[in-house]
Amino acid sequence: MKRVMTYVPKMEVRLLQQVFVVLFLCCTSMLKAQSLPRVSSSVDTTSIKIGEQINFQVTVEADTMAQVIFPEGQTFSPLETVEAFKTDTTRQLDRMTLQKIYALTQFDSGSYMLPIQRIEINGKGYFTDSLLVQVSTVEVDTITKEIYDIKPLIPIEKNSADIPFFVWILLAGLILAGLAYWFFFKKKTLSEDEKEALLPPYERALLELKRLENSRYLIQDEYKKYYSELTDIVRSYLEEDVHISAMESTTGQLISKLEMMKDAGALKIDDETIDQFKKILETADLVKFARSKPASSKAEQDRKSIEQIVIKTKEAIPEPTEEELMQEAAYQEAILLRKKKKKWIYAGVSLAAVILLVFGTSVFYYGFENVRDSVFSNSSKQLLEGEWVSSSYGYPPINLSAPEVLIRQEVEIPPEEKDKIKSTQIFSYYNPENMLGVGTTSVTLTEPAEPDYQKSIDQVLKGFADKGAKNIITKQEEFSSASGVPGIKVYGSGTFPGNASGDKVKGKYAIILFGGKGFQQQIVLSWEEGDPYAEEIIDRIINSIDVKTQV
Repeated sequence: MKRVMTYVPKMEVRLLQQVFVVLFLCCTSMLKAQSLPRVSSSVDTTSIKIGEQINFQVTVEADTMAQVIFPEGQTFSPLETVEAFKTDTTRQLDRMTLQKIYALTQFDSGSYMLPIQRIEINGKGYFTDSLLVQVSTVEVDTITKEIYDIKPLIPIEKNSADIPFFVWILLAGLILAGLAYWFFFKKKTLSEDEKEALLPPYERALLELKRLENSRYLIQDEYKKYYSELTDIVRSYLEEDVHISAMESTTGQLISKLEMMKDAGALKIDDETIDQFKKILETADLVKFARSKPASSKAEQDRKSIEQIVIKTKEAIPEPTEEELMQEAAYQEAILLRKKKKKWIYAGVSLAAVILLVFGTSVFYYGFENVRDSVFSNSSKQLLEGEWVSSSYGYPPINLSAPEVLIRQEVEIPPEEKDKIKSTQIFSYYNPENMLGVGTTSVTLTEPAEPDYQKSIDQVLKGFADKGAKNIITKQEEFSSASGVPGIKVYGSGTFPGNASGDKVKGKYAIILFGGKGFQQQIVLSWEEGDPYAEEIIDRIINSIDVKTQV
C-alpha cells in the first residue's frame, strides 16, 4: 500500500497563519467592544418658546455590575433644570440599559448651547454631545387684538393671619376672668366630708356617734381610741351648740360649767343627766390615762348614753328670742358679705398680679417702648411689621418694596415742558399720622439727552417749601441700587408742618435719582425725625430700590 503525502508551499502556510491571527484579533475586539460601556444622548426638540420644556435623554449601556452616576443639580446652564425623572433600567443577560430624562427650560429668548454632561461609570468619565437649542419669544398680535392699559387697583381686605396685640390682651383677660370665676365664684361640688362639716352640730354629733357604733375599735381592743373619739364628739357638740369651752376643760371643769348653766337657767337639763355624763367622762379618763379596760357591753352602753345626753341637751337649750334670731341673721349676713368682699379682693389682687406679671415680662423681653407702641397701636410700628408689597412703578420701571401700595397720581405736563417731556408717571403714598411719604416719578424725554438732576432736586425742595417746610438742610452723595446701578442721593432734614394742629415737626427726607439719555427716575422719601420704626422702614425701602436704565 502506497502512502500519499501532500506538500503545502510555505507561502500558503504563512498566509493561513495571518488569516487566523486577523480573525482572532477581530473576535477579541468584538468581545471587548461588547463589554465596554456606551453613552448616548438625545432631545425631543431643539426649538422651543419661552417657558416651554425640552426632554434631554441620556442612555447608558453597561455591564450589570457597573456603577453609574448621572449629573445632578443645575449642570445644564444656561438652561434651567425643571425636573430630573427617575432612572429607567432594563436588563438583558449580563448587560443593562439605563435611561435618564431631564426636563429643561429657558425664560429668555436666544440660542443656547446645551453643555456636555459627564456620566461617571466605575469611576471613569464618559461625555454626552453638546446641542444647540433655539428659544423664541411668544409673538403678540398688536394689530388684530387691542391692548389695554393697566387696570386700577382694587381694594381688598387686609390679611388677618397676624393676630393683633390687643386680641392677645383680650384673650388673656378672658382667660383670667374664667380662672377668677372658677376659683372664687363658681359653686364647687362638695365632698362627703365637706357636706358633713356643713351639718348642724346636733345632726353631725348623731352621725358621728352612728359611725362610732359601726367601727371596729371594740373588736380590736382599741378602747382608748374608742373613748377618745366618744368624748371628743360630745365635747365638740357642747362647744358648738351650748357655747361652752369643752374641748380644753377637764372632767370636773366641764361638769361645773354645765351645773352653772343649769342654775342660771341657760340650760334646762336635769341632774340625773349631768351625773350620768360625769360617770362616762370619768370612765373615759380611766381608759385613756390609767389603761382601764371596761367590758365591751359597758363601752357600747356608754355610747348609747352619750347619744341620749346629746338629745336631752339639744332639748334643754332654750329657744332663741326674736331679738336673738335677728342678731343671728344679721351676723350671718355680715359673714356672707365679708366672704363676698374677700372673694372680690382676691380676684382683683390676682388679676392685678397677672397683669403686672404679663406687663413686666413683655417689657423685659420686648422693651418698654415696643410694648407701649404695641398697646397704643403706633402707626409706624404697624406699617413696619405688616405685610409689605414689592412692585414695579412707572416706565422706565422703578422696583421697590413698601409697606403699602403706591397709588398712581394724575399729572399734566406743563405746556412749556411738552416739547422736552414725552411722558411723566407718578406714584405715591403718604401717612399723615407719622409723616411717612414714598413717591416715585418716571420721566421720558422727547430727545435722547441727559436729564437735569439739579432741576429735579430744586423742584422737590421747592415743593417742600411751598407746603410750609423751613430750615431745610441738604447733603448729597453717590448712591447705588440693589443691582449696582449708579445714581445720586440728596438727603437732609428740616422743619415740616404737623398734622391737624399745624405745629412744626422735625423731619427728614431723601431724594434718589437715576437716569440716562432720554429718561429719568426719581424716588422721594420723607419721615418724622426721631421715629425709630420710620427709620427702619426707610432703610428697608432704600435697600430694595432697583431700576432699569435702558429704555
